[in-house]
Amino acid sequence: MSTIHDVARLAGVSIGTVSRVLSGNPATSPESRERVREAALQLGYTPNARAQSLRLARTGVIGLSISDVRNPFFADAAHGAEQEALAAGRVTMLANADEDSAIEARYLRAFRAQRVDGVLMSPQGGSAEGARSLVEAGIPVVLLNRTLDGVDAPVVTFDVRQGIEQAITQLRDRGHRRIGLIAGPVSVSTGRARVSAFEAIRDGLGLDPAPELVQLADGRRGGGADAAVRLLDLSPAPTAVLSSNALMSSGAFEAIRDRGAAVELVSFDDQDWMRLVEPPLSVIEQDAAHMGAVAMRLLLELIDGGHPRSVTLPTRLIARG
Repeated sequence: MSTIHDVARLAGVSIGTVSRVLSGNPATSPESRERVREAALQLGYTPNARAQSLRLARTGVIGLSISDVRNPFFADAAHGAEQEALAAGRVTMLANADEDSAIEARYLRAFRAQRVDGVLMSPQGGSAEGARSLVEAGIPVVLLNRTLDGVDAPVVTFDVRQGIEQAITQLRDRGHRRIGLIAGPVSVSTGRARVSAFEAIRDGLGLDPAPELVQLADGRRGGGADAAVRLLDLSPAPTAVLSSNALMSSGAFEAIRDRGAAVELVSFDDQDWMRLVEPPLSVIEQDAAHMGAVAMRLLLELIDGGHPRSVTLPTRLIARG
């Protein structure tokens, strides 16, 4: 017997596209629908009617998988997505992947078992198999903040280069020539994007290109503190540091303060405490709640048969201190 994989291979499309075409979901192009139908006819493939009816049933529940519930950025993004879903008459099922691909996979299997209408997810590093399996099963998926190669799904991201360029240019104009970066894991797209943008902009401005000025961390408070200590131990130490998220910035701030070091710290993601310390921190603002709302709108459009495109949101420097 022919399978859905055989149909996809012959039609030259993804399994998710085959599933959507055969279930009657209009979120496909006329060309793809014609190719899938011709392939299915040629192979004599008939979808399982019972399984298909289960997939088409609506539950009113959206699966929402975020990377770390303790990270204020993802908490704000989840809140924005939740409020958008509630306004549309849906509820969300929240999963905290805790920056762990194995935990994420468990939650994605639970989403499928609960027959959620769609999944909004900030994927972990490593394998894209979990997200790909959802798409191949015909479950609408939108990616939040992070991209995955080989996954046919819209994604909402930030233009991090925009904010990083503004921040490094300001630091250069203030006289800094040796600038450090505390970056998150490069196993995820955001970590890679920030390192790449930082190095390109720094080099373009003729600043110190020493590779040890880029320190990788785990995205959490302790990792930010450890990375800051490694930077402060360099000879000479950087006079300014850019930190890639609020959690790492809090650890870096404490390490710099405990050393009594004269280092200007700039952080991604504005948090209340950053305005209250002296001097207050300059920040690269990313509106996480707005990102979550935009991503949820794309997912609801996809569930309803639309063809939403990926969205890139702006970032900007808020100069303080």
